[in-house]
Amino acid sequence: MTKVNRAEVKSRADYEPIRDEFRTRVMTTKNERRVHLAEYFTLLFENHDTVLYQIQEMIRAEAIDGEREILHEIETYNELIGDRGELGATLLIEIDDPVERERLLEEWIGLPGSFYIETHDGRRVTATVDQRQVGERRISSVHYLKFTVGDGVPARVGVDHPAISAVVDLAGPVAAALARDLVAAGTLS
Repeated sequence: MTKVNRAEVKSRADYEPIRDEFRTRVMTTKNERRVHLAEYFTLLFENHDTVLYQIQEMIRAEAIDGEREILHEIETYNELIGDRGELGATLLIEIDDPVERERLLEEWIGLPGSFYIETHDGRRVTATVDQRQVGERRISSVHYLKFTVGDGVPARVGVDHPAISAVVDLAGPVAAALARDLVAAGTLS
């Protein structure tokens, strides 16, 4: 997939007038890439536009104007985009109750590496986890995952952890969006 390049990233002043329209378009894109799994998990499969939006919003929220800081945001968020044959996803663990959230984040050590994609040919591809997010005592509520599916077409996404197991079929807009990503990356034809 295409990474975000510096020429695409607008200054705060140039972004503000187009923000509402861009945000509306990207929210539609995100909705097509969002998978809810079990009670607490949401996977958002990232692409160029979702990452560009994150970069622009960080620049806006953090009042970033310096070139070095902008380049840092681009480099950081581009890591979310999968390379050839790879899908990148943000895992959100959404638990409203703070006491329950703390308990489960401690109980679910190793959980992010338990997520997988199963391809149409039955191959199970386990997530690669960003090790910078792995704690010793508890997990974070946000994780960045990569799934190296190669030329496999994603059929299901699941989690298989001793404390929780769930699977959901990928269909409709999500399946179409992931296929488009793999075609754009030259993985599928």
